[in-house]
Amino acid sequence: MLPTCYITARNEAGCDEAGRGCLAGPVYAAAVILPDDFHHPLLNDSKQLSEAKRDKLRPIIEQEAVAWAVGVVTAAEIDKINILRASILAMHRALDQLVVRPGAIIVDGNKFSDYNGIPWQTFVKGDGRFANIAAASILAKTHRDEYMTCLHEEFPAYGWDVNKGYPTRAHREAIREHGPSPHHRLSFRLLDLQPSLFDGIE
Repeated sequence: MLPTCYITARNEAGCDEAGRGCLAGPVYAAAVILPDDFHHPLLNDSKQLSEAKRDKLRPIIEQEAVAWAVGVVTAAEIDKINILRASILAMHRALDQLVVRPGAIIVDGNKFSDYNGIPWQTFVKGDGRFANIAAASILAKTHRDEYMTCLHEEFPAYGWDVNKGYPTRAHREAIREHGPSPHHRLSFRLLDLQPSLFDGIE
């Protein structure tokens, strides 16, 4: 099982984001403070878990965490400030909403920026190393997926109930056919312009 956190007895918040590589929709981030003795055998990086396991873990994390919150940065904001800054801003927005002030912060990846003078550290693949970051990855992913499924009801042509805004071939073909929606990130390459090996072959 993953260690709960990097530094115990500090109300350490784990942070992670979801949706950074998507063509549409917001980027979500979560901040989670777990009890130092929290353990769950299924808890792992959200990308290593099935949707069913993520959905099973979400209410457990939300009920048993010392504090948790989710931050959101819209597609329009992403276009203005770029996706890296947007991902960090989403984490800051999640931290803003925590009902318990963290004594330390650990973040998945290798980029972050100072948050209210609280000590912080980044960890590459941290969502597979510490339970509080893994929990944040699950909350960010499940909350974002839920939002994209709701958006699908308004914009069914893009298949967001299935692709959740990621750059699948079907998603790009839908953009080519219908054009971008108000929720697409216009600063991203929405269409795959790379020539196919099969172009021109009939």
